[in-house]
Amino acid sequence: MGRSRGQKTRDKNKATLPQVPKQLKSDGLDVEYSREFADHEDLEAQARAQAAGIRQSKARKK
Repeated sequence: MGRSRGQKTRDKNKATLPQVPKQLKSDGLDVEYSREFADHEDLEAQARAQAAGIRQSKARKK
């Protein structure tokens, strides 16, 4: 593939693409939630998500 012979890539933009700053990265937990406005489906979905998280953490420990 040419890496061992010191050949440069044809795409000049590939080496200069900027990295994302840490303050712009999100952890995926940026949703606001209020129990007062939640209906039954919301509470059920939250319970299922918590149960799935518990199952996943148990599977990782094995």
